Amino acid sequence: MTDFQEFISRSMLWVEGLAAFIALFHYNRIKKQYWKFFVFYLILIFLCEAFGRWGNFTYFSKAKYYNYFVMPIQFIFFYWLYAAKSLKKPKLFFILSAIYLLSFIPNELYFSGSKIVFAFNYTFGCLILMLLIVMEYYKQITSQEILNFGRNRMFYINLGVTLSYIGTLPFFALYSPLRKHLEIWNIYFDYFLISGIVMYILFASSFIWGKQSS
Repeated sequence: MTDFQEFISRSMLWVEGLAAFIALFHYNRIKKQYWKFFVFYLILIFLCEAFGRWGNFTYFSKAKYYNYFVMPIQFIFFYWLYAAKSLKKPKLFFILSAIYLLSFIPNELYFSGSKIVFAFNYTFGCLILMLLIVMEYYKQITSQEILNFGRNRMFYINLGVTLSYIGTLPFFALYSPLRKHLEIWNIYFDYFLISGIVMYILFASSFIWGKQSS
């Protein structure tokens, strides 16, 4: 990584920690709501990322740690938050989660050559998430509360997930080919890091300004 990328990478970890701290600070206000699980999620992801940077990978590689553990946690949590809670379609959550987990089968059979990121698996997971994002945007646009979108916690979350996960979808889908064009790869990698920081700032903002009571 370049010096700039290393700085942004370290900054993103601490922004994740800041988002987790802000979420924990607001825990008492939401401890009787399902949003408390978002607090737990942010803390868990910060700990996972901290281990990813400073942990001991003697018994398994960092790539396996992220591909088999960290990324599935992130996708399945957001499927739950969007489908089961915001859209109130719990059956959709189970269906989409099962489809995502089944995508590991073709990934292992036909796309296991990727040592850094499971491009097929990540792309498939993001496409499912994109469907939920579009459904959430439609829900927000058609809601009677559209004029008060700044008080809707899901507005901040949806925007952050869109910028980060969907914005970097082409980067991870074409990760290996882009490595052959380092100038383009570095530009997109910069975007990946910056969008991650913006996403966690928006997550923290959802606790500060979001007043959704559900």
